[in-house]
Amino acid sequence: MRKPICSLLTLLSVASLWSCAPQNKDVSTPASASSEGIDRTVLPIVEPPRTRYEELDVRDATLPARFTVEAPEGAPNVLVILIDDMGFGASEAFGGPIAMPNMDRLAKNGLRYNRFHTTALCAPTRAALLTGYNHHSNNMGVITELASTFPGYTSVRPQSITPVAEVLRQNGFNTAQFGKCHEVPPWELSISGPQDRWPTRSGFEKFYGFLGGETNQWQPLIYDGVTLVETPQDPDYHFTTDMTDQAISWMNFTNTLNPDKPFFMYYAPGATHAPHHAPKEFIAKYKGKFDQGWDRLREETLARQKQMGIVPANTQLAPKPKEIKDWDALSAEEKKLFARQMEVYAGFAEHTDYEIGRLISSLEEMGELDNTMIVFIAGDNGASAEGQMNGMFSEMTYFNQVPETVEDMLKHYDEWGSKETYPHMAAGWAVATDVPFTWTKQVASDFGGTRNGMVIHWPNGIKGKGEIRSQFGHVIDIAPTIYEVTKVPSPKMVNGIAQDPIEGTSLAYTFNDQSSQERHTVQYFEMFGNRAIYQDGWYARTIHKAPYLPQPYNTLREDKWELYNTLEDFSLTNNLAEKETDKLKAMQDLFMAEAKKYHALPLDDRTFERMSASAVGRPSIMEGRTSVTYGEGMRGMGVDIFIDLRNTSYIMTAEVDVQENANGVIVCQGGKFGGLSLYVKNGKPTFSYNYLGLGITTITANKALKPGKNTVVFDFAYDGGGQGKGGLATISINGEKAGEGRLEKTQPGVFSVDDLADIGVDEGLWVADYGKSSKFTGRIKKVTIETRK
Repeated sequence: MRKPICSLLTLLSVASLWSCAPQNKDVSTPASASSEGIDRTVLPIVEPPRTRYEELDVRDATLPARFTVEAPEGAPNVLVILIDDMGFGASEAFGGPIAMPNMDRLAKNGLRYNRFHTTALCAPTRAALLTGYNHHSNNMGVITELASTFPGYTSVRPQSITPVAEVLRQNGFNTAQFGKCHEVPPWELSISGPQDRWPTRSGFEKFYGFLGGETNQWQPLIYDGVTLVETPQDPDYHFTTDMTDQAISWMNFTNTLNPDKPFFMYYAPGATHAPHHAPKEFIAKYKGKFDQGWDRLREETLARQKQMGIVPANTQLAPKPKEIKDWDALSAEEKKLFARQMEVYAGFAEHTDYEIGRLISSLEEMGELDNTMIVFIAGDNGASAEGQMNGMFSEMTYFNQVPETVEDMLKHYDEWGSKETYPHMAAGWAVATDVPFTWTKQVASDFGGTRNGMVIHWPNGIKGKGEIRSQFGHVIDIAPTIYEVTKVPSPKMVNGIAQDPIEGTSLAYTFNDQSSQERHTVQYFEMFGNRAIYQDGWYARTIHKAPYLPQPYNTLREDKWELYNTLEDFSLTNNLAEKETDKLKAMQDLFMAEAKKYHALPLDDRTFERMSASAVGRPSIMEGRTSVTYGEGMRGMGVDIFIDLRNTSYIMTAEVDVQENANGVIVCQGGKFGGLSLYVKNGKPTFSYNYLGLGITTITANKALKPGKNTVVFDFAYDGGGQGKGGLATISINGEKAGEGRLEKTQPGVFSVDDLADIGVDEGLWVADYGKSSKFTGRIKKVTIETRK
């Protein structure tokens, strides 16, 4: 018989390759080498030595086994859901007024944890959640934008801590993150990197979401991996829906291609952090539901919590902070506005739960719901009182310390929560949704700031349904819980670097034993000088600073400490400091020991002062630079990436090449709720300054650019004499003055936290009206910006 002839054409076919093998040779596909028995505590897991062959002809050699690392046998999928800025008493699953049926469904078929805690602030909680280490151990003692050079506060994760996503990825899991990431230092928020703290360099193979503390839900700044992508052009677009679509798609994709490979998904919507943006049909559900006010709502919520067994029957309603007015003392206008604010917040929360329901339904349709441990945490801290006493139409007014009046905000009553607003709610509602506690987000020394409702649902691993667990828990316990249920150990060595011992305690011991003895027995808390220590049910604390006041109540040395027995006093209403002086002193000493151990010292109670990088030694690639030249296509540049134009004089010089009637943005910073833009409209260079979304000053050149090369100069001469002052603005074309006008005032603080600086386009919500498109129709050779005193 003639042997088969292998032509070049047949070599291009895998099937033909097999047909060319000798007919009597076994060429079956080799088996994969087993990953059982490997050392998972050292990452990356070391592959075996490669086989050395002596055979000349591959046809005479035996195929080697292929080495792959597989997840431990029986490891479940893990889905972590983290809601933003939601208090303990907000969701119906924990007695609150907001309908969240999908969270409630998981709770009724799983476990509710009523003594689970966070750090009182978003980025610190997220760093702790994703690693299993305290926030100061992660160098995330505060949000990234306020980082300093002190250990515990740099916002740069140490090499001795590896995120759980990276550990699972290297142990055979698919990994993905959707939604908010607030763990990237601000000076690293650009494609120039470094990107070591970005999600896709922190263990997540897929990331779709935004970087920073918040985003405009209608027009977010979205990254897919490390690539900035355009927001879909859909008039009904909402980011929570978009990120859920992406999450479902990824989940289905991985399940189709790797049905036996478990996944780890971190689903972190921007909700319910300000701005509160929700579809109008969800807002409409709550029309009139909060007209009774925050005082009555607190009472109603506590009654439900007692009825449901969420809190002990003897729980007292803790008093409101002294600065929060009684609802009955408010004017009719205040009541109208404030009730509307809460309607929008509630609609935002329910809409988010609806989207989570779609994700869970998809998981169920895949047949993976029972085999997935879902950890649903309702809040990365308590509800936010950063809306101050009256709330705000545009949260950017808060960052610039410009108060808004109730009268002005009522003008936006009907559009509250829409694209036309960037709103926050009055602090009274934060207190009302942190029931039964006194305080809110930022106050790490009160459970209103740190206690968050948590649900764990895992039918294959949890026998009980609808039960409550009351063992003390903390966000650092989630990572070790994941490690235990997946049978993946926390690593001892990663990339040759010894890892710190895990600091959290697995909660798996509580899954099927309601009365099991508490294992997480000591925990410190600290944020902006608000600090506390927990030990075996005892709790010592001091209230140092309110989130809505610019200055602390006392100096750090003068703070007055309180003492509570939390096993008998759920809501912290019976101060035992004077009766148990020895115990209080021991607890204070324990706090100092734990604070030293975990890098919380020295304490830093500053807030707005730390927004200046130079004031606290935080890196900034713009530090000391008075001139920067930008090129076309550079976009998404934050305050630490773009030259600082606040409270100073500056000159913008743009070299452009245009055709007749050119249009579009040359350079802009900020957006609809505060920003500036140099652009061309109908051929004429134009400059617009948008002051906090409250008013726009526009200066237009008196002539158009000629076709071809042109040099456009915008010169702003700052008046000086303090922050936020005005100045004289001049536009020149090819060396000739073409326009002039005054800016009466400017923003002293940030323009925006999500509408950033761009060259050649205005991403996000526009600073000004450019017409049909913000994209520059000509070519931009370069834009040089110089600042001067």
